[in-house]
Amino acid sequence: MLAFMSMLFAPCGHQPTCQSPLFPLECVFSTGPHCHLCCHFLYFIRNLNPETELKRYFGARAVLGDQRPRQRNRQFHRSTWMTSPKDSWPRFSRPGISMTLLQSKDGIHYFTFEHSRDYQQIQFKFLDAVESMDPNNIVALLQLNPYHIDSLLQFSDVCRMQEDQEMARDFIGRALYSFECAVHPLFSLTSGTSRLDYLRPENRAFYLALYKHMMFLEKRGCPRTALEYCKLILSLDPDSDPLCMLLIIDFLMLRSREYESLLQLYQDWEEHRNLFQLPNFAFSTALCYFHLSQQEDMDPEESHKQRCKADQMLQNALIMFPGVLMPLLDLCSVQPDATVTSHAFFGPKSQIMQPPALTELTALYVGRTYNLWREAPVMLWLEESVKEVLRRVDAKDPIVDDCQDKRQQRYRSAPRNIHRHVLLSEIKEATSSLPLEVTTQPMMSFDPLAPISIVHTLALFFRSLMPNFNLQVTYRTQAAASTHRDSCKGPPFWSVISTATYECLLFPLICSTLFAPYTLFPQNGP
Repeated sequence: MLAFMSMLFAPCGHQPTCQSPLFPLECVFSTGPHCHLCCHFLYFIRNLNPETELKRYFGARAVLGDQRPRQRNRQFHRSTWMTSPKDSWPRFSRPGISMTLLQSKDGIHYFTFEHSRDYQQIQFKFLDAVESMDPNNIVALLQLNPYHIDSLLQFSDVCRMQEDQEMARDFIGRALYSFECAVHPLFSLTSGTSRLDYLRPENRAFYLALYKHMMFLEKRGCPRTALEYCKLILSLDPDSDPLCMLLIIDFLMLRSREYESLLQLYQDWEEHRNLFQLPNFAFSTALCYFHLSQQEDMDPEESHKQRCKADQMLQNALIMFPGVLMPLLDLCSVQPDATVTSHAFFGPKSQIMQPPALTELTALYVGRTYNLWREAPVMLWLEESVKEVLRRVDAKDPIVDDCQDKRQQRYRSAPRNIHRHVLLSEIKEATSSLPLEVTTQPMMSFDPLAPISIVHTLALFFRSLMPNFNLQVTYRTQAAASTHRDSCKGPPFWSVISTATYECLLFPLICSTLFAPYTLFPQNGP
């Protein structure tokens, strides 16, 4: 256990390589090499505009349509990169959000968003509106404060549930516009050197707005633009990866046909992050090599080499994660051979015996990427690899038992950010595999699964009623747990001070609801 903790909280710049067979899954999302890092986050800012990608597909005339003749009638909007302001939007006035530079160290800039006193009052009203469970209250709040971030995010979800995708995208775009108008002059979208701490409540809405915008772009048929936003989110906190962008970046790279970029990312980070522990990277890198081997302009010898590498990696992935195969074939509407269904290695036991964390990861990967495996050449290649894997299993290949031991040791529990990613993905195959401690707790879409290092408002309030309560001891305990984080990202205790301020500001809300507990915890029945 001490070895695990030393690995988990190793100082930045001295990360251990993940060679131990017991290396925990958390390390995939808690440490990261600073070498080779920024090169993966460098891109042209024009790639953040989906029109750039759509013009490549359909041409500028089809994308722009009749926009140009109407330019002179537009109201003035500040020029931004992430979104294009619409004439239908309310006139913009600063909502009370600003960005502050906390520290610059080794070429990395650490920022945070801050809320003005007036914005905090609006935030209290928003929390009241959420507790009322009536969307009309959020609509009323937005009419008075059309650029309040959390209201825009919350009502975007309401519109999406009502299948009004256009309106849902519009609200997310308005939130991003409000954020971009507040960023610090040194905050860079493209250099990969700007950081935002997810532990700070004020910063989380920016992460969530970027994530939701990314998913809208992917569904709109702009995977390359979505990939750029994925890189942007990952660059904000690559060490902790609070939204687990490593679980989706491979999918977006495959959809964008960025095969070389995905393989380069895997090669640069595998030594430090053990990316092969993630089913998505194990299978996606194999799929990358296969697609490269199929390119017509490739030298035959090089093509053969790529195909051999693809075969080897896919077989290793199937041996390490046998529970992926049957759900994948089921979603692809493929009936497997009788020799496969009757074999114990790929049978129901392979899924039943999986640790819960691994079930969550495999369900997420299958539900997200099964369409990439439906192509006839890919399915034939998968069939050949499955037959070879069964041959190796029957031949008692020692790697089979070794992988079984690793599955039981490495995937006993999933980090909280993986659960958060699964909730945001809304992939039913994955959300159904979430543990009870996640599904039974109250969930707010504007702040899903808040970090556990944040003292919960109600818990802090009721603890304050105890005779031995000491607020300073409470925050010193939090500060000790985040010493490593603060040493890497900014001045000591900044995150704790910000959190303390934010929690104390919510105290009036607790008092107002103390005598109406049923408004805080709605009942499903009498």
